[in-house]
Amino acid sequence: MDSNICPIGWFSMTGLLNIAALTLSLVFGVVVGYCLRGKKLFKVERLVLGSILALIFSLGFSIGSNSELLEVMPSVWFNALVLLAMALFFSVLCTKVAAKLVKI
Repeated sequence: MDSNICPIGWFSMTGLLNIAALTLSLVFGVVVGYCLRGKKLFKVERLVLGSILALIFSLGFSIGSNSELLEVMPSVWFNALVLLAMALFFSVLCTKVAAKLVKI
């Protein structure tokens, strides 16, 4: 193994460029949203929903085309189910706490 590359891949040059691109995209979106707040815009929710559905489809396509992943999937289903349940539980819990703090 090359000693200059982290096994995870996040600290390689490509990984750092990907993180920078994601961060810049997020910052650009925040700046544009801040500048356009209060203006009458088209329904952004539909665009966001369409983007999320496209990402979920591409994730499913990637999983379905990866035979190695499909072979190990039966052995990891329980872990995935536990992670899903915990993510849903804490998302609802944090939303309830935040709503009480903001008094929505």
